[in-house]
Amino acid sequence: MRLRGIGFALLLLSCILTISGCGFGFEKSLKEIDPPKVDYVKDGEQMEDNETGATKEGEVEEATGEEAADEATGMTTRQLYLLDANGMVVPQSVQLPAVEGAAKQALEYLVVDGPVTEMLPNGFKAVLPAGTVIQGVDQVDETVVVDFSNEFKDYAAENEKQILEAVTWTLTQFDGIEKVKIQINGYDQQEMPVNGTPIGESVSRANGINHEMGNVVDVSNSEDVTVYFMAQSEDYAYYVPVTKRMEGVSDDVRGVLKGLMEGPAVHSGLFSQLSKDVKLLKAEEEDGLLTLDFNEAILTGSEEMVIQKDIINSLVLSLTEKESIDEVAITVDGHPEVIDEAGNALSEPVSRPEDVNKVGF
Repeated sequence: MRLRGIGFALLLLSCILTISGCGFGFEKSLKEIDPPKVDYVKDGEQMEDNETGATKEGEVEEATGEEAADEATGMTTRQLYLLDANGMVVPQSVQLPAVEGAAKQALEYLVVDGPVTEMLPNGFKAVLPAGTVIQGVDQVDETVVVDFSNEFKDYAAENEKQILEAVTWTLTQFDGIEKVKIQINGYDQQEMPVNGTPIGESVSRANGINHEMGNVVDVSNSEDVTVYFMAQSEDYAYYVPVTKRMEGVSDDVRGVLKGLMEGPAVHSGLFSQLSKDVKLLKAEEEDGLLTLDFNEAILTGSEEMVIQKDIINSLVLSLTEKESIDEVAITVDGHPEVIDEAGNALSEPVSRPEDVNKVGF
């Protein structure tokens, strides 16, 4: 009996040690399978050669300049310029797989009946003719050269400018890309193939988008100013960039504000939340920060110092199209106690919204 008791004790001790060992091993295995941290290229940064730190000619940055790829989902945010029901070229922020060759991917999502089909908002459609193949995307300095297949020519003449604008603005969202050059089957195009819209050596955002001539009489004394108005499709409100021809405008900031306050063309289907009674009292620009002081007409009308979110977004989107402006701060009659509808102080810098017209996420 005594020997049997000793044997049982030894057996019990062995089980305890085995269980303890299993516990340590499980804890160790958890640590071992914890995924290592991965450093993603931040959106907008150029991919650099490991030795020289220089961007290789012919390579296009693989990020948009908006936000880095999400580690958990492998997705990232891109802006695709699509056509709305009014025929306007409109940015839509969508989540796409984070891949190498992001510029080429973005163009592939502009093709009719392509991968963008399932994520189009109501009333929107892709712009590139069905079957168009992106045969090459190469970057030389600040110019990206896109080679389309022959199907690129299969569009109606009245859609030509929208196609050129959609391609240009989609590609120039990528940091380091300022200009776009178009080829068809490897041949440079000096003009668009159907209606002859000039391309020249290249096009850029300086060529404008959704052009509106307005009531300009003296064209020689006028300038193009790009501003963001609003549109509505059922219960979906979104921002639309419009290049207005403004007469007698010499200052970019005041020209933008004047364009916003004048509002869009009557039959455009667009509207502006900015009242014509709003007046800019003062503007100061320093190191990328633009500080604007308005009269009280910019407020929502409540007793508190609140400015409507749509007004703020239209202002910031419009003003940050100017390369020298990164952020905007707002005061009213010199008072900094101004807030947005969420209670955020507007005397603090407001950056350009990252997800313009966010779709499906």
